[in-house]
Amino acid sequence: MSAKHLFNILILSTLLLFLAGCPSTSSMSVGSQQAKTTATGSAGGANAQNANSGLERCDATLGTLAIHEDSGQDWYRYLTTDLRLPSTVPVLRLLAQQSNCFVVVERGRAMDNMMQERALMQSGEMRSGSNFGKGQMVAADYTMTPSITFSAKDTGGAGAVIGGLFGSVAGAVAGGFKTSDASTVLTLIDNRSGVQLAAAEGSARNTDFALVGGLFGGGVGGGAGAYAKTPEGKVIVAAFTDSMNNIIKAVKSYKAQTVQGGLGTGGMLGVQGSQPAMQTLEGVITVREFNAGTQMYDYVIVLKDRSANYSFSTPTKIPYRDDLVQFSLNGNQVDANSIRLIERQYLQRYWQ
Repeated sequence: MSAKHLFNILILSTLLLFLAGCPSTSSMSVGSQQAKTTATGSAGGANAQNANSGLERCDATLGTLAIHEDSGQDWYRYLTTDLRLPSTVPVLRLLAQQSNCFVVVERGRAMDNMMQERALMQSGEMRSGSNFGKGQMVAADYTMTPSITFSAKDTGGAGAVIGGLFGSVAGAVAGGFKTSDASTVLTLIDNRSGVQLAAAEGSARNTDFALVGGLFGGGVGGGAGAYAKTPEGKVIVAAFTDSMNNIIKAVKSYKAQTVQGGLGTGGMLGVQGSQPAMQTLEGVITVREFNAGTQMYDYVIVLKDRSANYSFSTPTKIPYRDDLVQFSLNGNQVDANSIRLIERQYLQRYWQ
């Protein structure tokens, strides 16, 4: 008998002795670490218990948040049909509240129950003092939208390579390693303006090891492989945890984007043949000087938010200086005839 066969028999004997010593009865473990995902613990108001220590947190809450899952997307059908996994919303709500960055508001199916209670109040069926009147619901400042961009299992493939180099036993051991990958994206929008505030990708990889199945075939090792195998859902939760961490980092260092002339007023990119859009802005006339050489008055208007300034000249003496005015831009040129007074001495009152 060759040394290779003796080695295989020795490993099999050891595993059989180990399995024989295992109790045949099952056990239930409440709060088992093996069953947990990266979204752990609980949240109650601003407090979180047993949360993932790697989860980012905010010292101050940034606003109210609704989470919307687009059930019409292909990734959602893959999640719920192929993987037979539930909605991602409960996990994201837990992570969002534990982070203390957002106050989570209901905009899902429980809204039906909320409206049902209000309907019962209006019908007169509720007791007096139930206090379900109008004007109590909290607005959602932001909406977070999740998506799965990539999810696949058995992305390893080391077994064939190692087996070719070192033999079948080594290849079987390496073939026992199975990896699952997932990549996710979270986007955050401002509900009042519709502007996207932040977006973040997240990813995770899980490696399973099924030793017995790799050495002696699926019939002998099925139990050990099933015990070691981590559900693909855990990898997706881990990827969303990574996305949440990344989006929290983004909003903690958030700086608003600015567009000269204001958002949604035509933009800075021109198209040949198109007419420049007229923009109505507010600014302070900080300079008004007569140029004897040109016989023109030179002006400078600084936008109210001080993000830009505009210079122009006109033969007309405009009766405003250091005052807040409204004016229009034709392309990038001030229309002197459009200037209207808003507030006198604005510069002295608010900028000095």
